[in-house]
Amino acid sequence: MPIHLALGDITEFEADAIVNAANSLLVGGGGVCGAIMTAGGPSIAEECNAWVAENGPVGPGCAAITGAGNLPARHVIHAVGPMWHGGETGEPEQLASAYHSATSLADDQGLTSIAFASISTGIFGYPVELAAPVAMSAVQGAMRTTQSINIVTLVLHNQEAYDVYEKALSALYD
Repeated sequence: MPIHLALGDITEFEADAIVNAANSLLVGGGGVCGAIMTAGGPSIAEECNAWVAENGPVGPGCAAITGAGNLPARHVIHAVGPMWHGGETGEPEQLASAYHSATSLADDQGLTSIAFASISTGIFGYPVELAAPVAMSAVQGAMRTTQSINIVTLVLHNQEAYDVYEKALSALYD
């Protein structure tokens, strides 16, 4: 199944689920997480707070799912990627796990379309040039076992990130 790229604002993307680059407490702040929380309205934050109260913080490489509030998506999957510490403390494995966890949650819910933000490449500091190949490979691997998902899109917020992901995607098929 092909993986698609889109240039734009993930808060405006229509899919069964969009994937938020979240922090472990699922609280809004800066970056894509803050944008999703703001655009989606207070119900997303309320569901996140309830999820954390019941289950505890979401660890790096893991994900949680909520409704999407006012967003055009049906759900938000909050995937927690790693903070960048130079790449020697398990960051690539944790990043791949975040993509796998999000895909698995979507599949468990019977969702057919999922759109990812670039996890960990904003305020968590993971270099886009290093994250893109990990993300592409992880998504490709996760799609081998999915039962319901048939559309996967990575939504990049600027042309520079889009170009890096496009190169990583092309390398998968070379």
